[in-house]
Amino acid sequence: MLPPRALTLARKLGLVDLREMVEHGGGDRPAYAYCVYHAALLARWLGYEAISVIEFGVAGGNGLVALERLAAEISSATAVEIQVYGFDTGHGLPAPRDYRDLPYHWKQGFFEMDKHQLEQRLDRARLVLGDIEQTAGTFFSAHRPAPIGAVMHDFDLYSSTVAGLSMFDVDERYRLPRVYCYFDDIIGSEVELYNDFTGERLAIEEFNSAHDDKKLSKAYHLITRYPMRTWYHQIYVLHDFSHSRYNDFVSGDDQQLPLGPTTGWAARAAHALGAWTRSVGPGT
Repeated sequence: MLPPRALTLARKLGLVDLREMVEHGGGDRPAYAYCVYHAALLARWLGYEAISVIEFGVAGGNGLVALERLAAEISSATAVEIQVYGFDTGHGLPAPRDYRDLPYHWKQGFFEMDKHQLEQRLDRARLVLGDIEQTAGTFFSAHRPAPIGAVMHDFDLYSSTVAGLSMFDVDERYRLPRVYCYFDDIIGSEVELYNDFTGERLAIEEFNSAHDDKKLSKAYHLITRYPMRTWYHQIYVLHDFSHSRYNDFVSGDDQQLPLGPTTGWAARAAHALGAWTRSVGPGT
């Protein structure tokens, strides 16, 4: 398969379909594309007509513009309506509260938004501006969104991420039974030194500890792929075990392995290929 940059060019030239681009990491926001695409597939398998996708932390707006474009393309391919929402203060990062917000790396006012300029670039995406501790509580009554299928977490701070994750505690009608999540600030470099006791990683750990029926888990099927991409380690899936649709069957109906002339690794490979074909969904 082509490397990501060549794959992106091939997609623009119409030489590869959407499915191939998503599965092999093409595009300028491959993690966004992966989450939205597979959320739309899950919604279609479960019979949902529409989903919402969210970016927490819009900043200048490049990510939200890309998310809106991807949502339109994926919606067309999957026949699932995709609503796009971007959460932000509108005036940059709030002040870090304590060591958990990594004040050695983040400062109040980083990533200020030019709201007027961004709104001119957006088509259907909606901005939800204000302190996330307030907007998380009013969002559902104010917007009545379709069930959340994917969330791009880029709030940077531990405290803001905790508030964003609280939105998974509302009534199940506002989310799919499994929600694809991308966490931007969990790897970093020798400067950030992200760890399990601060920032987004701590917010994930505390969310899991506080919930018996909901867990954020790494996407283990991704981190076994070759060649490895950094963003594979940044994908988590919210598993809502008590959701009324969690146990609905979405796999292929043909799971039999009849005895035939070919056995061993070849038979297992054929079975795996069939399962993969089912999982990746349509191309366009």
